[in-house]
Amino acid sequence: MSISTVSVLSDLLNAIPQLRPQLYFKASLTALSHAMEDRVLAANTDHPLLIASFQRERYYRQEAHRYRRIAQRTDQVYVLSALETDFTNASGFYETIAFDLEDALSQEWHLVIIGQQYATCLVCRERFMNPTKKKSPLPNSFDIDPSRQFEGIWTSDRTVSFKAAELLLARILSYRPELSSKIEQARDNFGLARPPKRKSLKKSQPKTVSELGFSTIDPDPFVQRLVTYLQAGQYKLLKAYGSIAEQERKERLVNSITAAIRRGSNNGQPLHPQEILAVAVEELGQALFVCRCLIYRAAATETTATITHEFLKPGITSIVGQTLQLQQHSLFQEIVQHKESIAIVDTQTDDRITSSVTLKRIVELFALRSWLIVPVLYQSRLLGIIELHHCGAMPHPWQENEISLVEAIATQIAAALIQAEAYANLEDLNQQLEALDRTRSNLIAITGHELRTPLSTIQVCLESLATEPDMPWELREVMLSTALSDSERMRKLVQDFLTLSSLESGQVQWHPESLSLEECVELALSRTRSRVSVEDKPRITSQVSEQLPLVRADGDWLVEVISKLLDNASKFTPPQGEITISAACQDKKNLVVTVTDTGRGIENGRLELVFDRFYQEEGSLRRTVGGTGLGLAICRQIVHGWGGQIWAESIGKDQGSKFHFTIPMAISKPVEPRSSKKAKKL
Repeated sequence: MSISTVSVLSDLLNAIPQLRPQLYFKASLTALSHAMEDRVLAANTDHPLLIASFQRERYYRQEAHRYRRIAQRTDQVYVLSALETDFTNASGFYETIAFDLEDALSQEWHLVIIGQQYATCLVCRERFMNPTKKKSPLPNSFDIDPSRQFEGIWTSDRTVSFKAAELLLARILSYRPELSSKIEQARDNFGLARPPKRKSLKKSQPKTVSELGFSTIDPDPFVQRLVTYLQAGQYKLLKAYGSIAEQERKERLVNSITAAIRRGSNNGQPLHPQEILAVAVEELGQALFVCRCLIYRAAATETTATITHEFLKPGITSIVGQTLQLQQHSLFQEIVQHKESIAIVDTQTDDRITSSVTLKRIVELFALRSWLIVPVLYQSRLLGIIELHHCGAMPHPWQENEISLVEAIATQIAAALIQAEAYANLEDLNQQLEALDRTRSNLIAITGHELRTPLSTIQVCLESLATEPDMPWELREVMLSTALSDSERMRKLVQDFLTLSSLESGQVQWHPESLSLEECVELALSRTRSRVSVEDKPRITSQVSEQLPLVRADGDWLVEVISKLLDNASKFTPPQGEITISAACQDKKNLVVTVTDTGRGIENGRLELVFDRFYQEEGSLRRTVGGTGLGLAICRQIVHGWGGQIWAESIGKDQGSKFHFTIPMAISKPVEPRSSKKAKKL
């Protein structure tokens, strides 16, 4: 056995150079083969020689029943096929010859019929697709692809048919030499060893098979018309198949990106928008074989965009982190206006590029030759941009199917981004609802305690005064003082509620003026002095200099902030502790005021929470000090009202704390160095 790597078609063309192969589609060859076989089945007296060669055993299995019927009319039937599973060298209904997969026969389709009155042959070799082209995405496309193409010879010329039969019989003998006597008998019966002599032809005047003069029987005109019709129809089918394959490819890529996004989600939650873009840019860049693929967020009103997600072909320079100036980017402005994709085949000749300094700089920086820009839109809202770059020496003509594919991906990305944003908004809403629920619970607990306690005391005092007319005068004064103190406590609670409500709703009328910070601190100290009993108060020291610049704020609200910060410090500082209020220039525009105490301190994780409404450092059910938890929330609203900031610092529990807030200066000139400090003690 010898494996031949030269095709039968090549040997035939070398033997008869005047032959001109034609192009056939698979469907056409199937129709021709059946027509040739039907001629054998229709004849009752002729016993022809038939040689059929199949590329694969599975193709032979589809036609095996026809060859059993043909074998009933002649004993000279030879069937060749590649050795795969059950197909072997055997002598049954007909002779089967199994050739090696490495043999050139595995890429050919042959059918030769030699009769006493006619001869016909079909000798073809498959033309495989360019390996650089994308293969069909459909499963088992090698078997069912109707676009498979073959080149070869179909003729009824006896000389050509005899030569084809001789070539195939020689291949058969190389695999099954034991058939030599049967093959010699076929040669004697059909005169294969003594083919007719051909007339000499000038090489300069090649002629078709029909002009060679050896054919005694012309092909059936109906068969010729059928082949022509099949060939024309096959081109239409090929075009339709390409459209279907492209649509399937688009859907597969869209589904792959969707699946990748879903696989990347955690616990059923949508990915973060940045994670969606990272997944999409990788999938899209790999699928379209581009040099560079970019996806970045950009709204219609934004002036700049930063490239954060990129797919790169090996050897291409990365541009992640680059910032695009969108106002001077004429292509971006065109997308904002028309909401359509922009495809530039050659950046070196496109007028939109050559006429713009900004775009020419981008093309040079990114080494662009061909440029595709596709907007990521959701209901006409611009969410981002997809860019595809080809950076080779030759321009890349963007195909319509490529553009439509990227636009489909952009639609999918837009939907995923909107879903992720909606989920994030829902999470924020849930957090806000949870915060409102906590606020409601705290409000009920705190107001229940802060209202019920003084009301009960007032009720007891008044009932005692009403029912005990003989009560001593000293005890009457105690009762009245207690009732007045608790009523003031209730008034302050209601006032804090109203104040915070007005501040949060924006109903406060601000009256800014130039003020001395030192005087405002004095007023706040006076308020604290009137509310705190001498025996329970910690020492309060003011270190606010008179030489500080004037500040610009509403005086009443500024004093309110300082008073509440001092009250808060007094509440959590023991009598033996110390409270200090100081001020300094933060910059040329602001002063920073600091209230420092040596009290309980604040845990690091609660420094932001202390400014929330109804926040209680020890919890509402086990408080050791009074208060509603509204004082610091009111301070934050007031400071934010004049554009300042407020924050807390503490090393930890029992380490004291510092509360800072900023306030704008009334003048912006530099402050002279302070020569002395004025200290006041309460």
